[in-house]
Formats: sequence, C-alpha cells, structure tokens
Amino acid sequence: MNFLCVCDSAASSKAGGVRFAEENTPTGAAAAAAAHSHVHFDEKLHDSVVMVIPESDGNFLVKVGFLKTQHKYEIIFTLPEVPALGKDVCPAPVPNPYLQIKDITAAPDGGLKVTCEYMAHQEGVLCEEMLIVSESKEDACVKVKVHARVMDRHHGTPMLLEGVRCIGAELEYDSEQSDWQGFD
Repeated sequence: MNFLCVCDSAASSKAGGVRFAEENTPTGAAAAAAAHSHVHFDEKLHDSVVMVIPESDGNFLVKVGFLKTQHKYEIIFTLPEVPALGKDVCPAPVPNPYLQIKDITAAPDGGLKVTCEYMAHQEGVLCEEMLIVSESKEDACVKVKVHARVMDRHHGTPMLLEGVRCIGAELEYDSEQSDWQGFD
C-alpha cells in the first residue's frame, strides 16, 4: 500500500506530528500534497541532543544516538556538577581502544564539559565505559557509560545528534578490488 505524507501542523502530541493519507485521497488534494513534497515536523519532535542521564549509583549514562560502523566521532557533552570529585579532575588511565577522553573542562553553567572520541567498531547497540577521577580526592571517581546504536556502513547515513560530529572513516578493505592475477 502506498502512502502519501501530509503534514499536520496543528498536532500537539509527539505522535501526531505527521500523519499519512491513504492512496485513495481525492486527486485534487493528492496533487496539492505532492506539489509540497517536503515533510515538516513539529518542533517538539526534535530530541536531537546528546542525553546525559544520572543513574541511581551516582554514575552517568550518555546516549549519543545512531552512528555508523568504521567511523570515528567527536562527542561533546556536559555532566552536572559532581561535588564528590572536587574541581580538579582527569580521565582515568584505563585503556579503551574505542573511546578516549580528549578534554575535560569546567562548563560555564557548572558541571564538566567532556570531549571524547569514539570509534564505532561494530554494528549493534554498544556501551563503552570511561572513568573520570579526582586529582585531589583519593578514590573519588565517576563512571560514564556511552550508549550508541551503531548501524552498518551500507545502511544509510544517520542524522547525528547535537554534540556528535563525524571526524573520520576507516577505509573499507574489499578483496575483490585487488588486481592480483594469482599464480600461473
């Protein structure tokens, strides 16, 4: 069944921002709707920022949305103030080949502005962890889990959330592109 997308600008709920008219729409209305081929969403539908969610144990979950495999991303987010850490913090020296903290600074509105790089290495729902430790208080740290939905590189281009920026892609190796003729 084919659908024609018609914008419903008077909708007030998230689910009602767009409605679809069926194929048997009168030709006059269908022709007018086809002439306006753009889909417009209500402003309330734009959940387009990286979400930082405090967890009950004092740690944080950071949701960065959809990413593409074999691509490297810069992710910037702000953690709320964590009094237990104090003012001087740094990343813990825990090696993670896929997620590295590049910078931690005090945010203008309080809290910590964190800049990290993430390599989306495989398809699926991935969760990588990093630790931020206090430089002045012994054993004070906060665990940050970065949660990403990673899609295959051949399944389109994801719309990146505000705070996420693609900074590179690994070259794809394809053995069929070789010009080697083999042994005689």
